[in-house]
Amino acid sequence: MPFEAGAKPHQRIPITAYVALGANLGDAKNAVLMAMNSLGSLPYTQETARSSLYRTAPIDSSGPEYINAVAEISTCLTAPDLLRELQMLELAAGRERPYRNAPRTLDLDLLVYGEACIQSPLLTLPHPRMNEREFVLVPLAEIAPTRVGAQLLAAVAGQGIERID
Repeated sequence: MPFEAGAKPHQRIPITAYVALGANLGDAKNAVLMAMNSLGSLPYTQETARSSLYRTAPIDSSGPEYINAVAEISTCLTAPDLLRELQMLELAAGRERPYRNAPRTLDLDLLVYGEACIQSPLLTLPHPRMNEREFVLVPLAEIAPTRVGAQLLAAVAGQGIERID
């Protein structure tokens, strides 16, 4: 286990995690780019890869088209601490949650945290719907091709995604 009980973040072995980024309100492209830049500024965290930006139609949501991406990070934060940091970035970007799947100024989803399998009221990892979303799998496959099989990509093909960078 990479985290020894009581170990401070700087004493832990870094974990590779993947974060999905999306926005469809305001300047969505800028919001996603700013959030990508902010990931490397989180405590004990370094951004190690980022996908291109993609334009997608809303799925199980409403409003304008989304701008989506995925980033790979290396972090010594625990998964719950990382989730809290991501939620603070969302709040700083003006994220509101008036109802489930509401349009958003910024959405950051922790997809994968090392090999962790977590199921709690706070956090489920791997993300329970990541394999159902082309807007997650296509950018994830771009930066971590061994994490996304051709079968998964084929199952979500046609949801509507366009690379924009």
